[in-house]
Amino acid sequence: MVRMNEAATLPSLAADGAVALTPWGVITAEGADAAHFLHGQLTQDVEHLDAARARPAGYCSPKGRLSMFVLRAKCKLRDASAELRLLGLTGASARAWLGAAAGAPPWSSVAHAGGRVIRLPDAAGVERWLLALPAADAPPPLPALPLAQWQWLEVASGVPTIVGATVEQFVPQMVNLELVGGVHFQKGCYPGQEVVARSQYRGTLKRRAFLFRADAPAAPGQEVYATDDPSQPAGMVANAASLEGLGHLALVELKLAALDQPLALGAPDGPRLQRVAMPYAVPLEAA
Repeated sequence: MVRMNEAATLPSLAADGAVALTPWGVITAEGADAAHFLHGQLTQDVEHLDAARARPAGYCSPKGRLSMFVLRAKCKLRDASAELRLLGLTGASARAWLGAAAGAPPWSSVAHAGGRVIRLPDAAGVERWLLALPAADAPPPLPALPLAQWQWLEVASGVPTIVGATVEQFVPQMVNLELVGGVHFQKGCYPGQEVVARSQYRGTLKRRAFLFRADAPAAPGQEVYATDDPSQPAGMVANAASLEGLGHLALVELKLAALDQPLALGAPDGPRLQRVAMPYAVPLEAA
């Protein structure tokens, strides 16, 4: 069964301008086998991507029966965070500065102003773009966007980000990665592929990610409890953000059986959670 979450709608956010995404980093893969190497490591089909498309992807642990990976690729991974400037853009001023580049569909990648622009999915009805520029280039002449606003929109988008506190906590489908285009099921083997495929095709997935407003700040890795079953956690916070005037927002990985139960943050008697609508349909398999 597939349905849109029957939940409250997120309030709109009047966000406009550009923000330096200082918490983000850039890794480059260089060499004759770079695309092939990444194709064999990530959940995404990298070998068939072109310059006009960008895609999210996951890097999984080598679980399952595949116990060993031998890598002899002509590929070098390098931290390029000091070479490229990453900025988040949103609002009318960003759309005007981007011009024709603003109209590309989500996950498109276009050249603009000496860099590349990736159209990100909307969040709470707000258009978003990711701009990558050489670090030596000046940023676009746009209003300064508070980082907290961008981070709130990141959570509201429902596109998961794995951070230190949640490493190895989720199968990709548990945080909806395949629903946002982050898993390619016909690409062949990669670390963790057996577990991902089994969850997809054997109907074993009983957990999904949903958006919640919280009565207190949440943090990635924080456990969530169904108040009618305090003996064990029902889920875990994947991503969270707080914003003055809009409150506390969390993307929570959750047992489907607990979706319609009263939920609390951190402990059975902790701050309460209120479900809000996801920006995309979420399959609700039988629990």
